[in-house]
Amino acid sequence: MASPSTGDVPLLHEIRVVRRVGLVRLRGHSLPLLEASVEALALDARTREAGVESVLRQAVSLLDTDKLREAAGYTLGLVSGCRDWPASDRRDRAAAVYGVSVERFRKDHEVMVLGQVADHVLRLMAAQDVERAEGDSAPASDEKWRGVTHRKVRLRVRGRQTVFTVHRHPVDLVRDVDVLVSPANVHLALPEAYKSSIPASLRRAASVRSVTGEVLRDPVHEELRDWTAQNGASGRPVLPGTVVPTGVGALGEQGVRRIYHAVIAVPRAGTNDYDVLPADVTRAVSRVFSLLAEESGLSTPAMSSVCFPLLGSGRGGLPYRVSLGAVWAGIEAELARGATCDVHFVVRSPEAAALLEGVLTGIRPGRDQSATD
Repeated sequence: MASPSTGDVPLLHEIRVVRRVGLVRLRGHSLPLLEASVEALALDARTREAGVESVLRQAVSLLDTDKLREAAGYTLGLVSGCRDWPASDRRDRAAAVYGVSVERFRKDHEVMVLGQVADHVLRLMAAQDVERAEGDSAPASDEKWRGVTHRKVRLRVRGRQTVFTVHRHPVDLVRDVDVLVSPANVHLALPEAYKSSIPASLRRAASVRSVTGEVLRDPVHEELRDWTAQNGASGRPVLPGTVVPTGVGALGEQGVRRIYHAVIAVPRAGTNDYDVLPADVTRAVSRVFSLLAEESGLSTPAMSSVCFPLLGSGRGGLPYRVSLGAVWAGIEAELARGATCDVHFVVRSPEAAALLEGVLTGIRPGRDQSATD
């Protein structure tokens, strides 16, 4: 399918429709180009409207500056808590981001913001076309991960040879890594242990059980509850980017010593979904390294390894590539400052493992990063 150019009226018209009617009132409005982008990106959306929202979230997450992302988020109702706001209220808040009058924002900034969103929708589709073309002409890169659970990736970062370990298996099977990083929501509320998310899996694996399997203690849940009470956060959200350390309960038998709960997910009002900003992921990753350095000096032996999932790529809705970019930005910055710990990644699917390996080795392939920075 030929993609429309950014100058085409229909694409911008559809995005303006979303701005005008809001995400909760899309039903009954014709959005053929945005719907085509959902199909082109092969998004697994429950409804047509959810697919359109997912495309727009991906496009907004790729905008260049915080102001652009924030203004676009308010304009289109993507910011947590404002999806059902009237268009005028959303425009007021977006104008405030730039510190201009509503009328000036409408005539100038809004045109620029929506144009940038349209550009990135098209870039997402173009990138998908390239991936499909490469896939048609070469064996699928994820095939080499079929049946493989671990692989080391070597590259030079800031003049130093660095080895990353990629795990392809459930997070609760990671062994002999000091710190496991787990995504958390701003309320630090854990999902029930029977669910399939990373926090649920770690809660389940850390539980202390009797010989008959009965849960005797739920240490991760208990420590998070105690932390919120001690820090005055009971009943109110903490800031995204916060990282809360807890013990590991029964996971200690696998050589794991700490769980760091990285707060990145903001519940979306009226839904079971979350909003995750890549910038919050990067801030949380940086805080993980700071906390690891603080706690390592108090531990015997010192803690020296940390394992990251692709934060925000589950119910947070970030594409794998966007999540990895946000995680890597934090890791790269810390390595540049002299961090020396072993870094691990854990993913479930061969596709995610292949992407992770490919992106890592393609960051600066065959070159010393310090020579080009």
